[in-house]
Amino acid sequence: MNNTPPGLRLLRPPTVTGQFHTLFFGSVRMFFLGVLGFAVYGNEALHFSCDPDRRELNLYCYNQFRPITPQVFWALQLVTVLVPGAAFHLYAACKNIDQEEILQRAVYTVFYIISVVLRIILEIVAFWLQSHLFGFRVPALYACDAGALGPALAAARCMVPEHFEKTVFLSAMYTFTVITVLLCVAEVFEVLHRRLGYSTNQ
Repeated sequence: MNNTPPGLRLLRPPTVTGQFHTLFFGSVRMFFLGVLGFAVYGNEALHFSCDPDRRELNLYCYNQFRPITPQVFWALQLVTVLVPGAAFHLYAACKNIDQEEILQRAVYTVFYIISVVLRIILEIVAFWLQSHLFGFRVPALYACDAGALGPALAAARCMVPEHFEKTVFLSAMYTFTVITVLLCVAEVFEVLHRRLGYSTNQ
């Protein structure tokens, strides 16, 4: 008999796949972004230089090259993807629902699956946005249209620091998104399978 209070049991998802997803999402992905992301992207704006090397030109072209910094985008992605699960667990806490009840009662199962499907949708949207904002590789040189600063700067060339490291990191973030989507899909199937088992045994 599990004597753990329902509120504490809710800290873990009701499926093995969901628990692995939480570990992967919470530990590996956040560590990768928080530690390595800062090391790779932390000083990018300071080392971004254009020809001619003028501060106002460097800033103008960097803002054009990076409409949003990757660290901010990925942090927003992580927070946004956490919202559906957090909303479900808040609902479950208010209703005093434990892990087994999520799988035993159809209405709770449906709500939980909806939260997982929303995570999948948000991850796919983030993948699409990332591909449009950052592409799939970071170029060594960036052609900047800085005509607003003067006709002679209409085709300024800028050097992107550590472009290869950034390409590797970018590929890793795409991979993390794909893995989390696959884990969420697997969790939906596990929930349905276990729910079917409960229905059969009743």
